Amino acid sequence: MISYKNIHKAFDIPVLTGVDLTVETGEMFALFGPSGTGKSVLMKTTLSLVVPDLGDVEVDGLSVYEGPSSNLEKIRRKIGYVFQHAALFDSLNVYENVSMGLPEDEISRLTTAELSRRVWETLEIVNLEPREILSKLPSELSGGMKKRVGIARAIVGRPEILLWDEPTTGLDPINTAAVERLIKRLSTELEVTSLLVTHDVEGGLQMCDRVAMLSGGTLRFVGTPQEFKDSPDTVVRAFVDRAAAIAALDMAVV
Repeated sequence: MISYKNIHKAFDIPVLTGVDLTVETGEMFALFGPSGTGKSVLMKTTLSLVVPDLGDVEVDGLSVYEGPSSNLEKIRRKIGYVFQHAALFDSLNVYENVSMGLPEDEISRLTTAELSRRVWETLEIVNLEPREILSKLPSELSGGMKKRVGIARAIVGRPEILLWDEPTTGLDPINTAAVERLIKRLSTELEVTSLLVTHDVEGGLQMCDRVAMLSGGTLRFVGTPQEFKDSPDTVVRAFVDRAAAIAALDMAVV
């Protein structure tokens, strides 16, 4: 479904230096790596939110950078993007924020009642009570609720692919676990392909079919969660051990 081909990107210094990666249709895939290794940068090349210096991305057979310009619009219609920190519009209420996830031409075809029903049903899917929050501004929501509204905006257009950019950043362990359960459920129920960028290694390993690790601008590992845990690679091993120690500390604090 998604194929990254020889992706290079530098911001003064190289961030990605020749990444090749394929995410299969229907797969739930996690991308790990220390901060600053280019995980989110790689994900953003999928939608041309970040343009690579070299390389191409194919989504469902359509080239993002080497095909006609019309490809990008078609690709963006297939994808829902869950931004880090939710990225809600502060001046818009929940109803308006979720509606922004629909293409303009689709909004123009829907009656007011149909649009309201679509937003209402989508909020229910992410375990929010529409009656209580539709008119609220982001500033009136808890961190966990903001995350769920951001997810609702990403899925309201019924995408084939979901890109999750650090969806649990800033949440406590209890809300992190709740959002991860939601991610797993939505990926299954909506029958989408999911690519997850996350610092929560334990959660990613539990949720995903395959995982990869970026290190030094290249892929250090690609395989199943069990293969990742059992990897003899010293860099992978150190990353797994550090992640496990941080998770244990978080739980002790709770």
